[in-house]
Amino acid sequence: MSLREITDDNRAAVLALAVAPGQEQFVENVADSLDEAAETPDACPWYRAIYAGDEPVGFVMITDGIPDGHPEYEWPYYLWRLIIDARHQQRGYGTAALDLVLAYVRTRPRAEAFFTSAVPGDGSPTTFYEHYGFEPTGGLLDGEHIYRLPLR
Repeated sequence: MSLREITDDNRAAVLALAVAPGQEQFVENVADSLDEAAETPDACPWYRAIYAGDEPVGFVMITDGIPDGHPEYEWPYYLWRLIIDARHQQRGYGTAALDLVLAYVRTRPRAEAFFTSAVPGDGSPTTFYEHYGFEPTGGLLDGEHIYRLPLR
């Protein structure tokens, strides 16, 4: 497994990645994610294609160390998107990708916790996050339940 930058050489293949039917209500697609990243540079977006060998199998985007002084963002490190293509789900790629992301985040300044949020429901990633070790905070962000993973 590896995380790779999105370039002109792999952009079409990464944009073609899609979650399983019924999961679209829980996560934006890659194209919309890249648009959102471009529209919100203050969120310090960091994104990569997820590869298994030479094949793109997913996409991940985080906030990468948002500095103090941006009250619209509560946490410096936040899992913004995690997409595993429908053809590649249930193979451990989401866990492996999250392991790689967290290895990166742990090298960053002020990385004491990692946050994410998710809408509950059938097909939601909440069970995945809880099995990984994220703990519900009891808070909400735009109607999504907030989860925290301690890094220290």
